[in-house]
Amino acid sequence: MKKLIDRPESLLEDSLRGFALAHRDLVALNDHPHFLRRKVAGHTGKVAVISGGGSGHEPLHSGFVGLGMLDAACPGQIFTSPTPDQMVAAADAVESGGGVLFVVKNYAGDIMNFEMASEMLDCPFATVVVDDDVALPANHSTGRRGVAGTTIVEKIIGAAAEEGADLAACKALGDRVVQATASMGVALTSCTVPALGRPMFALADNEMEVGVGIHGEAGRERRALGTASEIVALLAEAIHHELQPAAGQTALLHVNGLGATPLLELYLVYEQACRYWTGRGVTVVRSLVGNYTTSLDMAGCSITLTMLDDELLRLWDAPVHTASLRWGC
Repeated sequence: MKKLIDRPESLLEDSLRGFALAHRDLVALNDHPHFLRRKVAGHTGKVAVISGGGSGHEPLHSGFVGLGMLDAACPGQIFTSPTPDQMVAAADAVESGGGVLFVVKNYAGDIMNFEMASEMLDCPFATVVVDDDVALPANHSTGRRGVAGTTIVEKIIGAAAEEGADLAACKALGDRVVQATASMGVALTSCTVPALGRPMFALADNEMEVGVGIHGEAGRERRALGTASEIVALLAEAIHHELQPAAGQTALLHVNGLGATPLLELYLVYEQACRYWTGRGVTVVRSLVGNYTTSLDMAGCSITLTMLDDELLRLWDAPVHTASLRWGC
């Protein structure tokens, strides 16, 4: 294993300091407990949008702190939920009279710790749970995982909160975006967790993991490595079956890299996916291509489709200024 680190146990803290230094015009780092908040606070009465999760998925969530998106992000250790005290401290720092909305990926640790934090808050709060991964059946015992669709949810809720939408409206909007979003990924290699010093799982050179989770969880199946067009067809068919879009509907298409796949390949995947849905009458009106919800150094990608209406499209286009997502400012 070759990694640009000093000691695995200090990797998160060292990285957070570097992130805060590189983007000191946008974010401020709180050391104990760790969280990142907007450097320029939102307006008085604004709903504070807070998310977080285990590190190793950068730029999710820290890279999305700023105007038009998150007010604060709580980074846990690698692939480990942040703690309730992080969430409470972040809420205390950014809540300005409009209450707190937590955006939580559907993992047991995240759900449990955000629920514990909610019970300690002295302000109104609500939670949006993201469960966009259609690799798992809807009736799976732990529910579906929250994956790359989280970026879409955070952007649209963040825009609404910036405009002055109240807590109930932001919560309802977030739930609506979750229902309109489906994702699925494929791994070509495993990821390597520095503290373990070895890959999470083994894949032969001629194998791929279809429906892999962003922590290296098993997918739907392991099968022979396919071509890009074959892989896109596998992922897109599962997403299309879930969302059942009608001809003429508009959509946002997000092709997300898992950490070690170059943009050259991701744009090829985007072209294939766009062709797939265009051939079925879906109009892809917005796109997002790149590494946004990663899994350390995993090679592979995920595809996310979000069905849009006029309101969701307007909120997606609204100004955003964060370290990793910015336009209209």
